[in-house]
Amino acid sequence: MEQIGVYVVTYNCARTLVQPDVFARHLFDALRDSQPPEILIISLQEIAPIAYAFLGGSYLVPYFDRIRHAVNIAAASLRNASYINVITRNVGMTAIAAFVLEKRSQDIEWIETAGVGVGVYGMGNKGAVGLRLGYATEDEDLELSIVAAHLAPMEDGLSRRNEDWKNICRRLVFTPVKERAVRSATAQQVPRANDGDDNAPLLQGQPDNSTTPSSGLFSPRSHLILAGDLNYRTSRIKPSPTDYHLFPQPCEDQNNHRHFSNLLKEDQLLRELKAQRTCHGFREASINFPPTYKYSDKQRAVAETDDGVMWDWAKHRWPSWCDRILYTDLPTWMKASDSPASLEVHGYTALPLMSTSDHRPVALSLAIPAKAIPIPNNHDSADDARLSPPFDIDPQWRSKRAAARRRELVVGIIAYLGLTWEGRTVLIATAIGALGGWWIISSLLIVQS
Repeated sequence: MEQIGVYVVTYNCARTLVQPDVFARHLFDALRDSQPPEILIISLQEIAPIAYAFLGGSYLVPYFDRIRHAVNIAAASLRNASYINVITRNVGMTAIAAFVLEKRSQDIEWIETAGVGVGVYGMGNKGAVGLRLGYATEDEDLELSIVAAHLAPMEDGLSRRNEDWKNICRRLVFTPVKERAVRSATAQQVPRANDGDDNAPLLQGQPDNSTTPSSGLFSPRSHLILAGDLNYRTSRIKPSPTDYHLFPQPCEDQNNHRHFSNLLKEDQLLRELKAQRTCHGFREASINFPPTYKYSDKQRAVAETDDGVMWDWAKHRWPSWCDRILYTDLPTWMKASDSPASLEVHGYTALPLMSTSDHRPVALSLAIPAKAIPIPNNHDSADDARLSPPFDIDPQWRSKRAAARRRELVVGIIAYLGLTWEGRTVLIATAIGALGGWWIISSLLIVQS
């Protein structure tokens, strides 16, 4: 059966501009061969300083331009491929960018987007942003939903991370970029509302000719991918000064107490997935790479030249697999109706450390059947999260997001004026102007008297 290549990268940028040449050098490390994937998704966390991220718009252009430049450089090494950035979205400091092979860009029939903040007062210092794409196949559109997420930090934040996931499920609601009837069946439908969208889509030429209901994260006919800094740790308490000698180091022998596989046994996300307390319905490929966080400043300084003989970790955090990419398997009703269909994982790995961040990026290469997931029958398994979502949609999701956005703008302006050189320049110029105006007025009053 024909398959579609989907390649996903997640990266915590540490509020710093990426270096396109360095990022591009390893962007496609998880590919099995040099065949370029049809769809490339990049999930970004801490995309920029909070002032720029909360204000958005033109303030984020340099950050997204660096990502696009890296993709162009990397694509040239894949049989001289070329990608089109069909859409880019952010909610605060979390962003997602979708790229499609230029020769397949016309196969994107429709796009829906969603966003929710789960940070302080619902703001986007932490949160999730999602895309739902309709990809044309021979029979009907294949539906693919991808969510970029950033959950609560710290070793003791396990319950907050699970709560963040719950709020994402309840308030991440997809609406069309340009309205069009796109699905014959969807879960978690919510009443349609007409909200303006300040983010203009990059996909052009689609008619604006119907009404489409909004819908939640889980859809019976959608492949789902979750990528981000999920922040699940390997301990519930911070390391003590004597724990540093337990931190993993490069070694081949898995029986060695410092082999990373021993620390992986303590991973919170694996435990929470098994207990069905988070990321319901998702699965993960086997982890055969070291922790992705938190590398020391010393390690970052030699990131592009390091020989990999030793890992230098920050001593105040347990090394952890914070950066993850999860996916849903084919539903039982698709496997039953089309036995040859299968979803294949071609690669799952951490990319090398880069000097601009204390996180390593993570990449997943998937091959999914080039066929739409069929409409489930009434007798199909109801334990699939796509049919039985773990949480109901919050009926106030829209008003809560609007209120949080207003708070983001206030915080963004304050941070811009107080934390950026441009903002401080504005304050100084305003102060000088005010003093100058006061002096002129005082001088005129003295002359008149």
